[in-house]
Amino acid sequence: MMTASQFSEEEITDVSVINVRFPTSATSDGTDSVHTNPDYSVAYVTLTTSNGNHGYGITFTLGAGTDLIIATIDILKPLILDRSVRHIFTNFRAFYRSLTQHPRMRWLGPEKGVVHLALAGITNAVWDLGARLAGKPLWRFVVDMPARELVGMVDWSYLSDVISEEEAVAMLEQSEVEKSRRVEHLREVGYPAYIISAGWLGYSDEKVTALIQEKLADGWTAFKMKVGVSQEDDMRRAALIRSLIGPHNTLMMDANQIWDVPDAVKRMKELSVHRPLWIEEPTSPDDIMGHAHISQELRQYNIGVATGEMAHNRVMFKQFLQHHAMQFCQLDSCRIGGVSETLAVMVLARKYGVPVCPHGGGVGLCELVQHYSVIDYVLLSGSTEGRICEYAEHLHEHFTDPAQIRAARYVLPTQPGFSVRMKEESLEEFKYPDGKYWKQQQK
Repeated sequence: MMTASQFSEEEITDVSVINVRFPTSATSDGTDSVHTNPDYSVAYVTLTTSNGNHGYGITFTLGAGTDLIIATIDILKPLILDRSVRHIFTNFRAFYRSLTQHPRMRWLGPEKGVVHLALAGITNAVWDLGARLAGKPLWRFVVDMPARELVGMVDWSYLSDVISEEEAVAMLEQSEVEKSRRVEHLREVGYPAYIISAGWLGYSDEKVTALIQEKLADGWTAFKMKVGVSQEDDMRRAALIRSLIGPHNTLMMDANQIWDVPDAVKRMKELSVHRPLWIEEPTSPDDIMGHAHISQELRQYNIGVATGEMAHNRVMFKQFLQHHAMQFCQLDSCRIGGVSETLAVMVLARKYGVPVCPHGGGVGLCELVQHYSVIDYVLLSGSTEGRICEYAEHLHEHFTDPAQIRAARYVLPTQPGFSVRMKEESLEEFKYPDGKYWKQQQK
């Protein structure tokens, strides 16, 4: 079992960040009711140490605005440079708070929006570096840490009214004797996934039909579709997809925040005939009480509410859980502040009995969240019942260690790191605005 004190004293000597943009709008990949022409993009962070080692991290955007995140990371660089890896991991809570509580930058948050997206890019790279130096995939790096040390890395600020650090330690320690068995189970069968790639709103019926038939042949049993443009169109597309997947496979729906609360209730009562497992983001991502009302109204139809991909920090999740406003905790690996804050959210979800089903619809997100689903299973839930991780079948070819799917399940990652190192040829091609692809578009 590795502890943080076993790291070397090598220091972080360089922090570089570039804008990488993929032209997904050209094929309508990623389209939904409010994001009608997304170009999947990342702020791609590379850390370099005095020994020549590297850590890689991303934070996800839809194209415009990535430069704001890059500018924020540049401002935060002095807080990272010249720190030893050992110092960071033996004092991770203090390191994390030095970024979130920057006396001038926190006015732009705190712990939300562009500054928190930038924080995620940095901390994802730091955890990737730590896992690489340990020679372990990120999930293994985390689950091998002693429970008390891991809890000590988390900023539990504003959560003491619902959970104590000792309670969190006890939760993690309960899994100690089961860790090996749980890991072996995932090694044998993988972690269950659902697919969004056939359900984008901009796809024609013909394309949706062809993709679903293809995915059914590949063994997929859970599918998500986008809704929210017109009820007539939603009903027609839902009927099509349900007829294709049959009565026994699982259907989810995602409105991407487009409805007011009464509209969400009305629309979903009508769509309930197609038996969706959940409605995702039915209204404003900040409207906790609205989500609670929708949850209550839809309970009789056996439709849960999934949300969290736009919930900007652990405090939001605390309140969603307190008010029974989410039935599926859909945390995002780049929206909140990296591994330590994600662990806080997963511990809260475990306490309130809400399954963690991470958001994976974006470039590099599947690579990241597969590790979180493993951590949640091994350290906290010990079960995949009611739990499923999103998979989007786009852009994995640009990563050196892409997420792997076998029989509609994530294959347990085995390579060191957080799985988001990008291929050099992909960076050269899609760096924005001066990569080969984007230069060609300017001609």
